[in-house]
Amino acid sequence: MARTRLIAALILTYAAFAMLLNSVGTVILQSISSFDVTKPQASTLEGFKDITIAVVSFATASYLPRIGLRNALIGALMLAILSCIVMPLFGSFNIARLHFAMVGAAFAVAKVAVYSMIGLVTDSPRKHASLTSLIEGMFMVGVLSSYWVFSAFIDPTGLRWLDAYWVLGAITALALALLLSAPVQEHSLHEGDEPVGEGATAFARMLRLAALPLVLVFVLCAFVFVLIEQGIQSWLPTFNNEVLHLPAQMSVQAASLFAACLAIGRFVAGAVMARFDWYPVLNTCLAVLAALILLVLPLADGLAQGAIHNWRDAPVAAFLFPLIGIALAPIYPTIVSVMLSAMPNRQHPPLMGLVVIFSALGGTTGSLITGQLFAHFDGRTAFTLMLVPTAMLAGGLFLLRRRIALVDAA
Repeated sequence: MARTRLIAALILTYAAFAMLLNSVGTVILQSISSFDVTKPQASTLEGFKDITIAVVSFATASYLPRIGLRNALIGALMLAILSCIVMPLFGSFNIARLHFAMVGAAFAVAKVAVYSMIGLVTDSPRKHASLTSLIEGMFMVGVLSSYWVFSAFIDPTGLRWLDAYWVLGAITALALALLLSAPVQEHSLHEGDEPVGEGATAFARMLRLAALPLVLVFVLCAFVFVLIEQGIQSWLPTFNNEVLHLPAQMSVQAASLFAACLAIGRFVAGAVMARFDWYPVLNTCLAVLAALILLVLPLADGLAQGAIHNWRDAPVAAFLFPLIGIALAPIYPTIVSVMLSAMPNRQHPPLMGLVVIFSALGGTTGSLITGQLFAHFDGRTAFTLMLVPTAMLAGGLFLLRRRIALVDAA
């Protein structure tokens, strides 16, 4: 029963952070109209979130086992709840920046804790991969839910959309309540640790881990993947509004289809990865991703502004482009699970710290680059150029497979 409550707490925690983190796309769209900021200014919201994630993760990841993963996760959830309170009470663009910095700091701790705890409640690589896919799938359910929660509060004028954060705060509080009711056995995280004060510090061990060729290739793959995912996800509401000419509320709702496809893809990935080798599956996903970009984006040409009033008027591109999410979905949880399953539990926190750092930098880079392309060219060009990091990721997966084969042979 305690194990079930802990798994439920991990799942709901991840879903709550998904709603908070991925509200950035909606907040970018609403900030442009509500706070009268430019697109490049709005794109900095991703930076306040992701740079904070990177800095906090870099500073704390290796020390979380000493603090206690459960204690650290409790603190992260409390900070996230506070961030939900300040947003509607003091709503402004600067408060939005503060909000995402607080959420980023909390998530930096939460992601390391959640992924490290997966190894504590599973006893085989296959179960590890299955639970990882389930948690990542629920993350995308959280993303999907976020779009619909916010769309329910969006008003053509005013700041009523900020009230959505009361709902997100309540969900985060429920995750905290579940975690408080679930004890955690963390002794395996300390097996093989050096005594405090002897040898390398935990921080130095994380840096030494980052220098390993296999780990370096892995975190670079994570960086490029998140660059693609966040570049699309953060700017999809704006793409729907400016390129497809959907009304603001429909633009946010249509963006939820991308999150739904990611969720479906990650749930399916758990079953697929149990039967097939990960490398050909992920290469197939990248090929489908490139094909969808090339085939669907031309359908966005020549659409008339002001002609869309309901879903019957929506262009086919609004429904087809989100299918990219199904192709993207299996990549991240699969490469993370492959790495974690190959390493002892005590190395999971520092490894996840590195993943969080590079993922955060990838998210910021993707959003900033996409925002600049939106401002200087157009939305179709911005999304078409996602073919470049897609090709880079294919090369990274090739190198990752070779490095894993060398480690297995040794």
